Order: sequence, then C-alpha cells, then structure tokens
Amino acid sequence: MPPRNSGTDFDWDAHWTSYDATARCNPGQIMRHKLVAKILRDEVTSAPIRLLDLGSGQGDMLEGLRQLLPKASLAGFELSPSGVEIGRQKVPEANLVVADLFKPNENMTPFRGWATHAVCCEVLEHLGDPTGFLRAAADYIAPGGMLLVTVPSGPMSAFDKYIGHQQHFTIKSLSRLHQEAGFRPTRSRRAGFPFFNLYRLTVIARGSRLIKDARSGEGESPSALALAVMAAYRMLFRLNLSDSPFGWQLVTTSRKAS
Repeated sequence: MPPRNSGTDFDWDAHWTSYDATARCNPGQIMRHKLVAKILRDEVTSAPIRLLDLGSGQGDMLEGLRQLLPKASLAGFELSPSGVEIGRQKVPEANLVVADLFKPNENMTPFRGWATHAVCCEVLEHLGDPTGFLRAAADYIAPGGMLLVTVPSGPMSAFDKYIGHQQHFTIKSLSRLHQEAGFRPTRSRRAGFPFFNLYRLTVIARGSRLIKDARSGEGESPSALALAVMAAYRMLFRLNLSDSPFGWQLVTTSRKAS
C-alpha cells in the first residue's frame, strides 16, 4: 500500500487484478502469513483483539487470520480500491477501507487508537518515507499495542523493482526505523533460511521474464513454469528456519508507547 508520494507510479489497481491468483499460491507470501499467524497466536490472550492490517492488499492475510482469530475484530487499510474490493469478497466480516495514511480520510477516523494489534506485511520496502508511514500508523494503534512488521532483506530482483521496491532492510536499519517512528522493538527474526533465500535467488535469476510468468487475471493464469516452481518451493519451505543469522525475510515486533 505505498502512498501516492512514495516515488513510484506503479498501478496497484491493475496489479491486484493481474496478480491476485499468483499471490494466493506464492510460497513467500504463504510463509510470511504463517510466521505472522504463529506470532499472533502466541501473543493473543483472552482479551478482545482488534487487528488492523496496514496495507491489506487483496485480503489474503485477513482471510487467514479470520480462521485463526474467529472472535477478533478485523480491519484493513489499503490504497488500492481494486484490492479493497477483492478483499471484501474474501473477508466480508472485515472492515476494509480505501486509505492513504499520508492523506487520511473520514472513513479512517473511527479507527484512531483502535487497534490492539497491527500488521504491516511487505509494505515499507515500497515507501519513500517508511518512518513517516509508521508514525502515521501509530495514530490507529492503541497505547501499548503491538505492531508486527515483515520486510525483505537481501538483494532486489527485477520483479521487486517492477512493483516499486525502493529499499531492502537489515535488522539494524529496521530497528532504527521503528525507534525513529516512536515504537519500542521487542523482537526481530531473520526467517527463511535456506530455501526462501534460494527461492529469492531463483526469482533474481529469472529477471524480467518473471513479470509475465506470474501474471494472471480474468481468463488468464500464471504460467505452467511459475506454478510448478512455486509448488516445489512450497514443499521445501517446510524445512526453512524461522530464525537464523542468514534468513532474508525479516520479521519484527514492537510496542507503541503507552
């Protein structure tokens, strides 16, 4: 959900229309969602949960969390109207809002200080001002609320650049970003070694051809090659480490000041 002033002209409405099917079977996305689900499952107590997905895309994250947290109140902010429309079809129970944190609208106002837990999955790498984004996000998180962030590490691929990645992170740079935005980091993980790293290297090696391989949409599916590679990696990802010195998937939890 990059804001319009992020420095990218990427068309996210067209992206979610064209790549929804690919995203649903993407082994990297599935891995991230499982990591997020495990952290939230360990975190959640008997207290009521109000979970806000910051950059909810086309709703896949919330669709999975609805099953994990059936009593939770779910909401999502997403810049793309097409992403919100697809997400509403997948998760009709969630309150999904077309939202730009840099340009708040009246539909966002009821969520100020609302979230006990917020998730920001694969968003910050798209932004020209990720610190400003997290500062703005803090307005919608309750005092003491938890923020869970995932971002990529390691080298960029041609596909990353195509969808507007402006930077990849290290644990140090991500921790500093949280602190500058007013959050207190509580734990950081480097997930995905060894097979997520290998998958990322495969994506890098495929280059710009992956843009066509992964495209799907009305009457169109990802290429047979893309589907076969993703299926193989989904199997291998069962052997990934959830934390190691070498993982290229970064996951950080933090707390908003009380």
